[in-house]
Amino acid sequence: MSIKIRKQDALDYHTKGQPGKIEVTPTKELSTQLDLALAYSPGVAEPCKEIAANREDVYKYTSKGNLVAVISNGTAVLGLGNIGPEAAKPVMEGKAVLFKKYAGIDSFDIEINEEDPDKFIEIVKSLEPTFGGINLEDIKAPECFKIETVLREKMNIPIMHDDQHGTAIISSAALLNALEVSGKKIEEIVLVVNGAGAAAVSCTKLYLALGLKKSNLIMCDSKGVIHKDRPGLDASKLEFATDRKITTLQEAIKGADVFVGLSVADILKPEDILAMAKDPIVFALANPNPEIDYHLAKRTRPDIIMGTGRSDHPNQINNVLGFPYIFRGALDVRATEINEAMKLAAVRALSALAKEPVPDIVFQAYGVDKIQFGKDYLIPKPLDPRLITTVSPAVAKAAMDSGIANNPITDWAKYNDDLLKRIGIDQKLTSRIIDLAKKKPKRILFAEADHLKVLKAVQIIQDEKIGQPILLGSRAEIDRLVKEHHLELGDCKIIDPREEKELTEKYAKAYHQIRARKGVTYQDALRQMRDRNAFGAMMLEFGEADALVSGLTKDYSKTILPSLQIIGLAPDVKRVAGMYIIMNKKGTFFFADCTVNVDPSADELADIIGLASRGVKFFDIEPRVAMLSYSNFGSSKGVLPEKTREAVRIAKEKYPNLILDGDIQANVAFDTELQQEIYPFSALAKQGANTLIFPNLASANIAYKLLMEIGGAEAIGPILLGMKKPVHVLQLGSSIREIVNMAAIAVVDAQLHEKNEHL
Repeated sequence: MSIKIRKQDALDYHTKGQPGKIEVTPTKELSTQLDLALAYSPGVAEPCKEIAANREDVYKYTSKGNLVAVISNGTAVLGLGNIGPEAAKPVMEGKAVLFKKYAGIDSFDIEINEEDPDKFIEIVKSLEPTFGGINLEDIKAPECFKIETVLREKMNIPIMHDDQHGTAIISSAALLNALEVSGKKIEEIVLVVNGAGAAAVSCTKLYLALGLKKSNLIMCDSKGVIHKDRPGLDASKLEFATDRKITTLQEAIKGADVFVGLSVADILKPEDILAMAKDPIVFALANPNPEIDYHLAKRTRPDIIMGTGRSDHPNQINNVLGFPYIFRGALDVRATEINEAMKLAAVRALSALAKEPVPDIVFQAYGVDKIQFGKDYLIPKPLDPRLITTVSPAVAKAAMDSGIANNPITDWAKYNDDLLKRIGIDQKLTSRIIDLAKKKPKRILFAEADHLKVLKAVQIIQDEKIGQPILLGSRAEIDRLVKEHHLELGDCKIIDPREEKELTEKYAKAYHQIRARKGVTYQDALRQMRDRNAFGAMMLEFGEADALVSGLTKDYSKTILPSLQIIGLAPDVKRVAGMYIIMNKKGTFFFADCTVNVDPSADELADIIGLASRGVKFFDIEPRVAMLSYSNFGSSKGVLPEKTREAVRIAKEKYPNLILDGDIQANVAFDTELQQEIYPFSALAKQGANTLIFPNLASANIAYKLLMEIGGAEAIGPILLGMKKPVHVLQLGSSIREIVNMAAIAVVDAQLHEKNEHL
């Protein structure tokens, strides 16, 4: 699904807070004078002397082994051309971010003000002592070929120009599987490549390495077919020149089995693909718009097997499937280069993974019930968590088999575990929620729609098609804010309660019926409908919306009360609870109850344990629940430890298969070594807790707010558990991003309610 990017949004994203997208974070303690003396002078002299005696120890005492440089001179940036090194920096920072997100690799971006390839080579070569690997990026052809070739010869660390090899590796994996689906063999097909830049040349070389016959290859550039009789061909093009007496793309494509486009939008016409062989394979990889529109191609040739560079169509040829995991494997064995064997290993690993049964976590991420190898699933999805444990080991093993690995892996099971710890597999949780919401957007009612933060969040929700926003608030104020801030919300329905006399009376009558025996008169009910949270709850109750989001400007308890009175609890639930998802570099954790129950009893805590566990399972994570206290398994006496121990006893009877223990202190719940030594009987001793149940609202509220403010954690929530219909209450003063995340959760909750389930 394409995303609309507004200029100001992009500029604001890069300027908010600290400018740019990356920073340096120390990995060691720096809190005392001793720490500083060890980190720098005089203590730092000791590792310096060790490295001077044995240079390989640089991998032992420094970050070199997990550090990649993303280097460019800005001569071929995205589709922007030669815009210079300074203008290339945002792109290189972005690439560095992807290295960290997908493979746990630290990265510095380096922009070099030098277009002479020989001088550029010398500059990059001089950086070898600092980095474990070099990712060349956005360097124009043909200079990029020389630069990479010479650097690979002169340097002893992994080097890859991703513009060339990333696309080549991913498209090769897709090609192998497309040929298998169509029943064709690579050595028998005719393949046309349109484009002769860095990516096209590298793709073609890899296809030849996989078995494509050179006599069956036709490459075209902006002047037409590259044939041997054409004057003025440079060496990189002459290598792929054909003997065929043809000059145009239209002539080349007649009877071809495969078309690979690395050129410009809309150059391929319906009549061109009609002229191709049976079951044609078309990889139209021009971005953002392919060489032929996907839907047009499918209508024209129902038997077509197609891939693009876009995420809104099947078979996205996306470099992020490759470079993070290729470098991860290369770094982990300290490979001296990234050779052809390693690239081919990545190709075959990706190809094989697409044929494996897809885990539920991928179904959830993409909101589908079935993903199966075939025409519409040739390569793995970018959010497939198995990529790092499939591609990286394959690359590492190929490096070892090639004899270029200085640190061979001996324990592959341990390596697999290390990979999962590096990536922090749960960091993709937010993306999975949003992607799942996009698959079946629902109507989200925003009760505070005349607030600028809400409207900006609604703009994102509408643009990304996360949900269908309904705006509840003052029409005049909403219109003013939309106009003043240049928002585009013309498709959003606006409900101004002051304009809805009949609807207000209808809701007041219904509210009066619900609350008449609670002392509420009809006039009271009319006044209550002035409260947008009550009005919004009635809209939800009457089916005018699928989910309600509120709470940005009001106290939590006042926001939730009308929904509790009007909508009520799910049939199997005795009480609601609030749960936060807390994410930091150590993983993803779930905190309950942070918002609703002030001082729950043991029975109520047992219910909260059940609600939270069900909520955690929804995110395809097995809950490992710690009932927190200031005591460890009876080590301290008091009302609170006794209450929490009783809650655990009740919960274990109710949920016998749940991984649960307590009472337990918060630090001990995570410290598996301590538990194994002192409390080996603990159900949490093996893996530690990921779900924390707090004994009262005060402790829960204090804990998550401290983590957010001074612990560097990101929070999603609070997620309201146990309601009959999807109601979600924002934290007072939530950010735009937090509103978007909550809206995505509300949509997913509405999807669940449609199936008679709930969070």
